[in-house]
Amino acid sequence: MPIKVCVAGVTGWTGSAVTRGILGSEDFTLSGAVARASAGQDVGVALGLDHKTGVTISNDLDQALDGADVFIDYTTAAAVKDNVFNAIERKVAVVIGTSGLSAVDYDDIAHEATTTGVGVIGGGNFSLTATLLQHLALIAAQHVPQFEVLDFAWAEKEDVPSGTARELAEKLGDIQQPVQARSVDSLHGPQETRGANINGVQVHSLRMPGFTLRCEAVFGMAGERLVISHEAGQSAEPYVSGTLLAAKRVVGVTGLVRGLDGLLFS
Repeated sequence: MPIKVCVAGVTGWTGSAVTRGILGSEDFTLSGAVARASAGQDVGVALGLDHKTGVTISNDLDQALDGADVFIDYTTAAAVKDNVFNAIERKVAVVIGTSGLSAVDYDDIAHEATTTGVGVIGGGNFSLTATLLQHLALIAAQHVPQFEVLDFAWAEKEDVPSGTARELAEKLGDIQQPVQARSVDSLHGPQETRGANINGVQVHSLRMPGFTLRCEAVFGMAGERLVISHEAGQSAEPYVSGTLLAAKRVVGVTGLVRGLDGLLFS
């Protein structure tokens, strides 16, 4: 039987691409959709498709979750945590594609999911190549003691750092705490110029026109440097296949799986 999916952020940049992927797959059925600005419209009309889908967009998550097996969230950092708790409470498995959640947020979600016996898969980036960036960087961090993360995005992006960069820094710091040749506290001048400390890793976010999305893990040793980077263009297509893979797997999960790498490399 197809997996019944509810998508929040159905008309957004990534949410709309994921929804098209669901509608075009025999493995899924779109059972509900949430988008405040387009509430009351058929999903097909709102997405500019040449047919109606029979699914009306709602601004009420409770209503949209009725009958769903899986809830996929591509909304905003301000809304996602409450949305996820709502779905878990209703025993609906969750895929979190929205960025902006911290390690503490994910700890809270993991506790709730485990207690309720529901599966959650959450990631800063569901792109295969971005997942490989993280996987390869974690290998490098086992051998190189000094590393930092650079994060680039368009000027209006609301969350800093990006979900990709935040998750990368949190996981790098779990491998080992990077060596600081000189502590930030001992520096002269504005200490903020050294970036934000996330799990012991310095992270630097640049926001300006001319960038889409880029994340770099930079490793340094005497006389040499390794840079592992990922760039994403203006299309949301790279995130669709990973999100749908997570939607298939999450119904068999209990508790939290953090990151697409948890599915691909575990």
